Order: sequence, then structure tokens, then C-alpha cells
Amino acid sequence: MSTLFDAWQFAQRSADVAMAVHGSRAGIAGLQQSRLSQVLQAAARGSPLYRDRLRRLPKGLDPMQSLAQLCPVTRHELMERFSDWVTDPRLELAALRQHVANPANIGDPFLGRYLVWESSGTSGMPGIFVQDAQCMAVYDALEAQRRSLAQPLRRWFDPWCLGERIAFVGATGGHFASYVSVERLRRLQPWLAQSVRSFSILQPLDELVAELNEFAPTVLASYPTAAALLGRESAEGRLRLVLRELWTGGETLSPAVRHRLEASFSGVKVRNSYGASEFLAMAWECDHGQLHLNSDWVILEPVDEHQRPVPVGHASAAVLLTHLANTVQPLIRYDLGDHLRFLPEPCHCGSPLPVIEVQGRRDDTLHVDGRHGHSVALLPLALSTVLEEQAGLFDFQICQKDGRTLQLRLPQSGTEGRTALALARKVLQGYARSQGSVPIRVEGVLGCQVPRGRSGKSCRILPKGPKQVSATALR
Repeated sequence: MSTLFDAWQFAQRSADVAMAVHGSRAGIAGLQQSRLSQVLQAAARGSPLYRDRLRRLPKGLDPMQSLAQLCPVTRHELMERFSDWVTDPRLELAALRQHVANPANIGDPFLGRYLVWESSGTSGMPGIFVQDAQCMAVYDALEAQRRSLAQPLRRWFDPWCLGERIAFVGATGGHFASYVSVERLRRLQPWLAQSVRSFSILQPLDELVAELNEFAPTVLASYPTAAALLGRESAEGRLRLVLRELWTGGETLSPAVRHRLEASFSGVKVRNSYGASEFLAMAWECDHGQLHLNSDWVILEPVDEHQRPVPVGHASAAVLLTHLANTVQPLIRYDLGDHLRFLPEPCHCGSPLPVIEVQGRRDDTLHVDGRHGHSVALLPLALSTVLEEQAGLFDFQICQKDGRTLQLRLPQSGTEGRTALALARKVLQGYARSQGSVPIRVEGVLGCQVPRGRSGKSCRILPKGPKQVSATALR
């Protein structure tokens, strides 16, 4: 069965990836410009949606100037015009949806030449994302060359971790990027089938713990919230794993969760990453704990709420993504919806790749009533941080009921739950007040498990629906 792997392209991309990190920032910028030119040319030839936009631009612009003048696009717009978006007319949305509706097709290339995965739809519109062999070769090369690992000498001889037992804990009920990637790896390397396994985070926790204990992985990969949940099981003696490495991604990893994981799993080194369905391998941590953007293959533009550029060092209201490896389904100035900032200082590791801090999704931001008649934004990362660091809570859900009321759901019950709720109420109200809000109410619901979406990610922060937005939030 085809696994969509081109050895020649992988070798070429691996060489490119290896050379880029030994170059300069100017060299990275040159690679960006060259690859952007190829993507723009492919879009102009094969994508009616982008062709219309590109032909309106003034003549004589270089690729980066052209990029700056293109209007951003959203997932909703691209999915609504899917046939005009893709450059291969055989990629029909109905057929692709039928393909991902069948679990038996996970890891099986569509039309024998495209790997397909779906997004969870947490941003309001589920997406279908298509990769050809060229794009997958870039992802494979970035994974093999740039994932900074806790045991570099061991990885020098084993870059694919073939000598480890790897457990991925996530969503296994759909064609999600991480799960599809794991299943593809198992097909590429059949002898790995017994040492690389996926486990569903949506199953009962005691069953998951029992399965992990039986499998005895040396490397665990999961979302930070799921890893924290397993960390608690480890600290209380129910999960008995001897891990060499713990890989996290898919959600924001806070310092408090990192410290908790390293303590719960007996000092294991945590390695965090940043990726999305739109671009699987955007950034990984170096040995200094800094997230380095793979800017030779992806361009991220931090922008404010009016989509104007945000200076380096400042947090963005959103970020626009341009994919420099995918010419089949071009993503050019795509609104990714994340908050992040570029750090102005170079990393001590010496990499020419820029350092970023990811601060969560724009969609999860809560807007509460302010003391001066305007709304106050409470960022999801900030809310999570105050609960983790000041209240010691790692498993929770905040639901906004209105502009002055939050509901906090906790799994604890009885005296433990009431004590946890009292402290959480105090720190949440204090944080909101420090941001300029009116006094807010924090209602508690005890003894309930934090739900996870279909993708397996924790639904920690739930803003109000659009019909519930208060008058002050609209000013």
C-alpha cells in the first residue's frame, strides 16, 4: 500500500533543512523569497481564487512585496471556494469528505498521491488539508532534522527514534494530522508497528492508564492538558512509566504545566512543539527551551485586530500564515487565529531561525465588561496561567455566561472541590480586576470532567456565543 514517501525528495529536503540552520538570517530570508515566488507562481497558474487576487497587484513587485499587498484569507472563505482554491481539479471536496469519513482510509493516500487530514473545527469551520509527496518530504525532513531531543547523541544514530517505544495519546477517531502521521510512519516502517502505537485520549482514564502501563513506552507524545492529566496519574502511582522523553504540542504549554510534568514523570525532559493542521511542523524547542520557527518553510506575520503588522516583541491579535511547501492547496496570508509574538533577541543556541512565543487562539479570548464602559479582553493563556500557578489547578474549564459572569467547572468534589473553588474564584476575580474589569462573578460546578473535542484537545476556555455578546463588548 502506498505511503506517500519519495526517498529522493526526502533526501533533497533533508539537505536543505540541514544547511539552512548553519546559515544566516539573511540566508533564511533569501530562501523565503525564492520559495514564496514558486508558491505564488503555482497559485497564479492553478488556483482561480488566488489567480484573481494576484492579477490585481501592481506590476514589478518582488515576491515579498506581492505578499504584503494580498488580502488575508480565512478558512471559511477557502472551504467555501474549495474547487477554486486547490490547483488540482481532481481534488473534489465531496470526494475528500467521503475519504476522511471512513476510518479505514487513515494514512491511505487519496488518488494514490495526496495525504489528507481534517481539522477539528474548533475555529468554527472544519477544514480539509491536502499534502503531496513534496510537502510531506518537507515535514519529514523538519521532523528528522530539527526536533531537539533530550538525548542528542542517541538521536544522532537514531534520528527517527526507531529504538524507542513511542506512545501517541490523542484523538484516534478521525483523520487528524498527528494520528494520520503516526499511522503513516507505521506503514513506512512495518517493523515499527509493535513499538509505535496510538492511544485514544477520549477513552476512560483508567483504561488508558492500563493500556499505557502494558505498552510501557519510553517516549510519550500528547497535548499538554492530556499529559498533565497523565502526570497526575503518575504522581499518584497508578501510571507506571519510565520515560526518556515527553513531547507536547497542539496546545499552549505553560511553564507551570512543564514543571508539573517534569516533576510527575521523575525529571523527564519535556520538548514542546508548535504546529497546526495547516502546517504540521512550524516550530520546535531548542536545548535552551526556545521555540524556533521553521521560517525557511513557513512565513508567519503577526498582525493586530485590523490586520496591520505588529512590531517584533509585541503580542499579536492574530497571525497570517504562508506555506512555502504546499503548491497543491496554497495557503497565502491565511488567518491562523493564534496570538504570538516574535522575540527580538537571538537565541543563545546560535540558530538563525527566529524565536516565537505562542499565547493561544484568538477564538478563545473572553471579553468581559470593563470599568470604563468598554470591554476587557482576558487571554486564554493568562487565565490558564493564573489558575495553574496561583491556584494549582491543571484540569478545569471556564465557561463565560455573560459580560460579568464566569462558570468554573472542576473535577474535584466535596471539601477538596470547595477549597479549590474558593481559591480559584479569588485568583480569577483578582486577575480580571487587574485588567480593568468590573467585579465579576465566578460560579462553580464541581465533580465534572473537563470535556474534550473530537480532536482530543481539552476545551478549557469557552467564550460566549455570538448571540450572547453584551452591549459593552460591541463598543
